[in-house]
Amino acid sequence: MNTTSLRTDYKERIVSVLTKEFGYKSVMQVPKLEKIVLNQGLGDAVADKKLIEVAINEMSAISGQKAVPTLSKKDISNFKLRKKMPIGVRVTLRGEKMYEFLERLVRVALPRIRDFKGIESKLDGRGNYTLGIQEQIIFPEINIESVSKISGMNITLVTTAKTDEEGFALLREFGLPFKKK
Repeated sequence: MNTTSLRTDYKERIVSVLTKEFGYKSVMQVPKLEKIVLNQGLGDAVADKKLIEVAINEMSAISGQKAVPTLSKKDISNFKLRKKMPIGVRVTLRGEKMYEFLERLVRVALPRIRDFKGIESKLDGRGNYTLGIQEQIIFPEINIESVSKISGMNITLVTTAKTDEEGFALLREFGLPFKKK
């Protein structure tokens, strides 16, 4: 399937499936994927500034979009942390890049996880889903030989769904491999 397939799949198949399932009156009521946020916290970056640049390069390779550093909000002396120090990296994907990333996540990256049995089916109460990944090396864009430190990340799928059931149904139709209850 080509990269536009998830968007066309949403328009042609998923909208009608969800309309039937939840009895929506209008196509505009059907929940849709708004954005995907990739976030990586790097507490060790306080001591080693190069970690941020490595993480920015890795996140940019994974997402296909330039990553930006996240800065600390306040001073915390116990952690040797100063205000506005870079302590993480994030990327927000929308539109075509978002669907492209979701397709690569579902079809390529998740199946590469060792002993993979599906992802947890717990949403946040408003139809959004956050997935924690322990190793960035499950993405084929990362060259394993060049990785100096294994680091995880959070991937948040933000939907327009009003309830968890609607959000879960949307993500299930997109092909996210949830664990069987």
